Amino acid sequence: MNQDPNRLLMELERSMRAINREVLNPQIQELSINGLRPVLFLVASARARYLKALVDLGESVTDGQPSDSRVDELARLRREYDELVSGAKALETAIQRGYLDILPAKR
Repeated sequence: MNQDPNRLLMELERSMRAINREVLNPQIQELSINGLRPVLFLVASARARYLKALVDLGESVTDGQPSDSRVDELARLRREYDELVSGAKALETAIQRGYLDILPAKR
């Protein structure tokens, strides 16, 4: 009665792929590299804001202790950056797994 675990895992993967494609694909238009550029720019801009704030903070602190408000702002920028990176990675995973339609590359 014990089903082969590998067989079950293969079925699970197939089902996850089919369900994710069924749910995700209608929500997001066909993707192209040009269509993804705004997302990539959004992530890069958040990274730049976060790193610039860190460098600026390092240059401005003279007593070794930044103010709470500056640390709070840095934390806010990190959360923004982390969230956007997580979203971009989730999008990358969805593309890799075939959940979303991709427009053919133009030659």
